[in-house]
Amino acid sequence: MTTIADRKRALHARRAELLGRLETVEEGLDSHGEKDWEELAIEWADDEVLEDLGAAAANELRMITAALARIKEGEYGYCTVCGSEIAAERLDIVPATPFCATCAAKI
Repeated sequence: MTTIADRKRALHARRAELLGRLETVEEGLDSHGEKDWEELAIEWADDEVLEDLGAAAANELRMITAALARIKEGEYGYCTVCGSEIAAERLDIVPATPFCATCAAKI
C-alpha cells in the first residue's frame, strides 16, 4: 500500500523532473541564432512543439502544487467536488488528481 509520505515523495520527484523539463524548453526557445528562412521555418515549428510541452508541464506543475497543498492540509486523497475518498488505484495512476473517478467523468 502506498502511503501519503510515499505519494508526497513521488510528487516532489515529479515536480523536480517537470521543472527541469521547463528549463530545457526555455533554453530551446531562447536558442535562436542567425538563420536563413528555411531554417527559421523549421525552428518555428519546433518552437510550437516546445511551447506545447511547456504548457503541459506548467499545467501538471499546478496540479502537483495543489496536491501538495492538499497533503499539507490533510485533504489529499479526497475528491474536491464531492468529498468522497479517491480510490488508491486512481491515485497510483494520477497522483495529483483532485477528483474521484465519478466526478472526473462528469467534468
